[in-house]
Amino acid sequence: MTAEGASTRVAPTLEMVAERAGVSRATVSRVVNGSPRVSDDTIAAVTAAIAELRYTPNRAARSLANRRSMAIALVIPEDTTRFFGDPYFAAIVKGISNVLDDTGYVLNLHLASTTGAFDKTIAYLLGGNVDGALVVSHHSDDHVLAELGASIPVVFGGRPLDRETTASYYVDVDNPEAAADGTRYLIAQGRRRIGTVAGPDDMPAGIDRLAGWRSALMDAGLEADAVARGDFTLAGGVRAARELLDAHPDLDAIFVASDLMAMGVITVLRERGIAVPEQIAVVGFDDSPAALASEIPLTTVRQPSVEQGERMARVLLDLLDGVPTRRQHLMPTEVIVRASA
Repeated sequence: MTAEGASTRVAPTLEMVAERAGVSRATVSRVVNGSPRVSDDTIAAVTAAIAELRYTPNRAARSLANRRSMAIALVIPEDTTRFFGDPYFAAIVKGISNVLDDTGYVLNLHLASTTGAFDKTIAYLLGGNVDGALVVSHHSDDHVLAELGASIPVVFGGRPLDRETTASYYVDVDNPEAAADGTRYLIAQGRRRIGTVAGPDDMPAGIDRLAGWRSALMDAGLEADAVARGDFTLAGGVRAARELLDAHPDLDAIFVASDLMAMGVITVLRERGIAVPEQIAVVGFDDSPAALASEIPLTTVRQPSVEQGERMARVLLDLLDGVPTRRQHLMPTEVIVRASA
């Protein structure tokens, strides 16, 4: 085809698809919009005609017809360094994309770590630009995000800090029990002075994993006073490890609330000439690629992050379609042992 021919080629229309498939325009529209009121034979005929003609549904027209934007927002109140540096976010996005790839929805990413970016994101979400939102890595001062549930469907990755918020739909692992499992593993290995590098105290995962560590130690009659807080980053793990070891030099194990922070803990232990796991055992949390990045393979609690992203997307799609859904989805975790602890 010549350049001139390419520029004058008529884009296929709904009517052309209908003529090729031998059905009405309305039937083609029903197939394109996923209506269940169409026979399998008709769907096959229309699908074949669409493929032959290379027809692409008019997104704007479909949005006007069904009053939907066909867009979903993924809101992450973190900066770019945290987003691109933590494998957890890549796994969540992969899970969400696995589900949305088979739908007509597109995913819009919003990193909102500053006041200006946050305000802009809220205005965008409430401006009719998206049909719903997925929120991951929220903090206690992100309460406005929870209030969005009164205006658009919202699903959180992790429970909202305020359990009474309007937007109470969320998908989460059982963080307290998972952290307790990791701590009990250390206890079963004969460790008796177990500290923790906890997550931030303004995030549900930080709060819940600390609670799980503490409950496991109290159930075993062991002290639960050796705590330092990090920020779920490698650098935060380094800072917290130094603080923890300076305050509690008698530790023989450390439960760490994320694999990235655990890598920082191991770095500090090796700097100080402390053998891992012979002198101090370390258990992380996530079962992320970071657990394999250290020279010492990390024992970790598995968090099924890809599956979490998939479940979040499915819950939101159910809400958009008016399908009743459970308000809480707890997912299984397990301790993955990669090194003797």
